[in-house]
Amino acid sequence: MKRGKTAVIVGAQWGDEGKGKIVDVLSENFAVVARYAGGHNAGHTVIIKGKKFVLQLVPCGVLRKGSRAIIGNGVVLDPLAFLKEVGMLRDHGVQVDGNLFVSSRAHVILPYHRMIEMGAENAPGRVKIGTTSRGIGPAYEDKMGRRGLRVADLLDSGLLRTTIENACREKNMIAHALFNSEPIDPDSMYREYAAAAEKIAPFVTDTTLLINKALDAGESVMFEGAQGTMLDIDHGTYPFVTSSSSTSGGAATGTGVAPNAIQNVIGVTKAYCTRVGGGPFPSEIKDEIGDQLRARGNEYGAVTGRPRRCGWVDLPLLRYSQMVNGVNWWVITKLDVLDELAEIPVCVGYKINGKKTDEIPALATGFEQVTPVYEKMPGWKKSTEGIAEFSKLPKKAQEYLRFIERESGAAIGMISTGPDRDQTMFMPEFQAEMQAARPAAKTAKIARAR
Repeated sequence: MKRGKTAVIVGAQWGDEGKGKIVDVLSENFAVVARYAGGHNAGHTVIIKGKKFVLQLVPCGVLRKGSRAIIGNGVVLDPLAFLKEVGMLRDHGVQVDGNLFVSSRAHVILPYHRMIEMGAENAPGRVKIGTTSRGIGPAYEDKMGRRGLRVADLLDSGLLRTTIENACREKNMIAHALFNSEPIDPDSMYREYAAAAEKIAPFVTDTTLLINKALDAGESVMFEGAQGTMLDIDHGTYPFVTSSSSTSGGAATGTGVAPNAIQNVIGVTKAYCTRVGGGPFPSEIKDEIGDQLRARGNEYGAVTGRPRRCGWVDLPLLRYSQMVNGVNWWVITKLDVLDELAEIPVCVGYKINGKKTDEIPALATGFEQVTPVYEKMPGWKKSTEGIAEFSKLPKKAQEYLRFIERESGAAIGMISTGPDRDQTMFMPEFQAEMQAARPAAKTAKIARAR
């Protein structure tokens, strides 16, 4: 039997590109949706018939009836946050039992990870990364240091107790010495997490085997990324990055599929650009237009509520993202946010010391030498909200999108013109490619729904 189709959804900027909606819309074509990196530090927002869901750990595919959702081994799992999210989904009538699975190899976030991260972020003299203080980084540190606790370990009560006792002894001493933090009681932590383990146990399985068996059976799999390319631990604007591999390469290591199993890489980018927290942002808008975009685009963190910094679309970064991810389709989101602008600058290149460059600086301080080169494009001053056909967009909006497509190295496959599922347009070739992921009976149903 021919193996199932696959696609990776990856953020092309600094996260918050609208991946949640895109995963939700496209998941209708896929039998399995697997999250491969990150933790509950990023929120994916999905709006279905006016009802808003913000998912931090559970893949957005769980909201599609008939799709299975998987939390892969590359994710760091906060057990309490996971159970809270599962409870929220159950309260909204979402079927999670039998449809949601957690990798036994995923690493676990514990209270001492949050204690260490909060202390480090607020310590004098430290570079402030702007973390969410949810323990993500320290959990990945323990994973790489081979001292982390995995979900499989969480279910072994004896191992759980021993790990917590040893870790608390070490972490309490470090946190008190460096940050004067209050110690964590290992006994109360053990009781809380042993109880959580019992509730999590029914979801735990070998997800690597599950995904590969699904592919072998001809089922389609979507890999859901978190954060964005420019936050990747290796390829982002280090040290202002996350602690995981948020590029498409993370899909293979974070779920246990072979790299050559990946067929499509779908890069999600806003029609402009945003960033939350500290770090370089060459095309940032520092005047009232940036404030207008923030207001129109509701640019506030889904998890933290922090205001996002706004800027113009950055083509050098999109070309870089296309290169490191192998993006073959772009999805453009929030086009409608630009509707009221008379003129839209596009960052088309960088200059360093007066010379054009194709390089993305490796050092965060290197961005201080970057002068963005802009090309100004006319705005369209008409509403694009809810438009479902490319030909019906204002001509200037079409020209803007074609310019991005031409200069970024990949074709536009899909455009979002509003927050709801139905406020989406598909380019014919992309729609055909996505529909091919499911049997004929399903694709006919999808075509009618669109």
